[in-house]
Amino acid sequence: MARLLTMIVLSLFATVSIAGSTPAPADAQVDFVVPSDGSVVTSPVTISFSLMGMDVAPAGTMNENSGHHHLIVDAELPDMDQPIPSNNNYIHFGGGQTETTLELAPGEHTLQ
Repeated sequence: MARLLTMIVLSLFATVSIAGSTPAPADAQVDFVVPSDGSVVTSPVTISFSLMGMDVAPAGTMNENSGHHHLIVDAELPDMDQPIPSNNNYIHFGGGQTETTLELAPGEHTLQ
């Protein structure tokens, strides 16, 4: 039986300069807990995020220094002056989630 291998290339990018939002503190940092950059994994792939210097909160929460994650899969960064699209390449975690599981086809993938 062949193993399904997926190469994950992580590009870590943190910003909250989205239309209607407020700036993040200078020391805020977002990161992937798993997988690590360059990981070779089998599908389904568990993705976990961390956030330091801010709180994770559901979309629409108006608490200072809080926000939610977006995962960009195999796509370019969107125009950060516009709302982030929502589709298979731009995944919103508006419920305040910090983990998900994705089915990824064999091959190299970029997560941001």
